[in-house]
Amino acid sequence: MRQGGSSVIRSHVIGYGAYLPHTIVTNADLAARMDTSDEWIRSRTGIAQRHIADKGEKTSDLATKAALAALENAGATAQDIDMVVVATTTPDLTFPSVGTIVQQKLGMTRGFAFDVQAVCSGFIYAMSVADNFIKAGQVRSALVIGAETMSRILDWNDRATCVLFGDGAGAVVLTAGEGTGTADDRGVLNTVLFSDGRLHDLLYVDSGPSTDRSVGFVRMQGKEVFKHAVTNIAASVEASAAAVGIAVNDIDWLVPHQANQRILDGTAKKLKVDPAKVVSTVALHGNTSAASVPLALSTAAADGRIQRGNLVLMEALGAGMTWGACLVRW
Repeated sequence: MRQGGSSVIRSHVIGYGAYLPHTIVTNADLAARMDTSDEWIRSRTGIAQRHIADKGEKTSDLATKAALAALENAGATAQDIDMVVVATTTPDLTFPSVGTIVQQKLGMTRGFAFDVQAVCSGFIYAMSVADNFIKAGQVRSALVIGAETMSRILDWNDRATCVLFGDGAGAVVLTAGEGTGTADDRGVLNTVLFSDGRLHDLLYVDSGPSTDRSVGFVRMQGKEVFKHAVTNIAASVEASAAAVGIAVNDIDWLVPHQANQRILDGTAKKLKVDPAKVVSTVALHGNTSAASVPLALSTAAADGRIQRGNLVLMEALGAGMTWGACLVRW
């Protein structure tokens, strides 16, 4: 990490927003239609409810509403944005991208838009992409969105997976700012990304357009995912902190992917982080894949926990396997 000197470009987070579908499905609702119970779900996941998109409500609809909220929070309009990056694994269509659909729905007639697909790690990957475009000087501003309708790829007869997921979207607005190249700078300090394709079978969807022209369902080896999640997420947090020369305990807020409360607790324990520093929304939202980090971020920013100058570490692990972290000074 640079020790200071000449000015460097930093990606400042100037706005955030979120959207959740109106329909809420509780654990009791699921227990009424399958062999499960509120106690069984809560004890294993920490989830109490999840939001489910209405019929006809698409990923791009959720993404657009989160984007509008983030733009309003930033005091910006779509015409101020140079690029849109949408992280999703549940696009409206095989093509075109959700990004370009959102661009059209926002009335944005400039710049460019595209999608990033890294499943639950998608928002971290999308932040990395946008940050690098800004640091390279190719754009001055970016709208980064995580949006999912995971309910559309669930086998509602498989209680091991269908109780875990929900739908939603979250977004942030980034703009180019100046820094000195130290950890005291405001903005994105770094992103670290990892993947291991050998772990494909731990979490995947069992079909797709080029396999058999269908969408397929989520399949998961839960115990194995848990083991890799705690180990790899903790390693990515440590790598991010080390890259800017800070201790993990210097981080004010850990904003993790909201997959399972036991994973959140296990990661905090492994990192020796005070659980009070870990933002958790999994009880109310379930696992919303690429939307979960920006949803949790927006929740903690809106309720006043995250304050200007705080060090915020976002992290996630998803299918692939993919994982990574993004360190931001708010």
